[in-house]
Amino acid sequence: MKQAARALGWATSILWIILLFFTITVVYSAFQIRPSFKTEPSVSILDDTLIVSLPFILYNGGFYDISKFNITTMIREDAGLTIARSSTLVPTIPKGADTSITHNMSLGIGQLATDDLSYLLFNDSELHVAAVLRLTYANAFPFEIGLNSSMPWGAPLSNLTIGDISGSSFAPLSFENHSYFEMSGTVRLEIVNNGGHVVGEGTTAFYAPPESRFEKDIAVTLSGSPRNVAEVRVHFQTAFFNYGPVVIPVAWE
Repeated sequence: MKQAARALGWATSILWIILLFFTITVVYSAFQIRPSFKTEPSVSILDDTLIVSLPFILYNGGFYDISKFNITTMIREDAGLTIARSSTLVPTIPKGADTSITHNMSLGIGQLATDDLSYLLFNDSELHVAAVLRLTYANAFPFEIGLNSSMPWGAPLSNLTIGDISGSSFAPLSFENHSYFEMSGTVRLEIVNNGGHVVGEGTTAFYAPPESRFEKDIAVTLSGSPRNVAEVRVHFQTAFFNYGPVVIPVAWE
């Protein structure tokens, strides 16, 4: 019995030594994991999707493999509505290896034309980004870390304005494209009088590169006195979305 108890004690001690050594090597190894940026982050457009690419290299200089490496990002607007969710999974990062990883955050531009998000078409804002990184080290130790940040949002139709339409031939329209992407398509105006009737229309093509201002006098056909005009309804048709009407009241002094 004493020998059995002694053997059990030795086994327990050996097990603890193994676990302690394993833990020490894991902690040491964790400090040998070094990320570095492969290239600068980039922004691109694919079909109707805005893609922010974050490329980097992860060097696993430790003694053990990394498995189930996962990055998940969620983009939310001010009210807390999630407008994009993206995940990148790398099944295994071997010990002693450099692994190239690119995490893409994708945002569908077309969804900005929905009622809940349409304000982002016209107003600059901050988008909130929540990032979660998960991995399993040495097939035994799961790790998770979270990070909250923000990214600026530039409205593609900022400062949309209709100028003086006191004449009967033109309606000046202008806006500023503060976004990362080009805006192009057609814009149609409906001129509405005090009785709610459409008394004039005009259509033109437009093109506005990122960080540019678009300004143009749109030819309109107007029946009746311009002094009876109450509002202008603006309709946009683009490669990404169709939106309208944007109602702009006309104020007379």
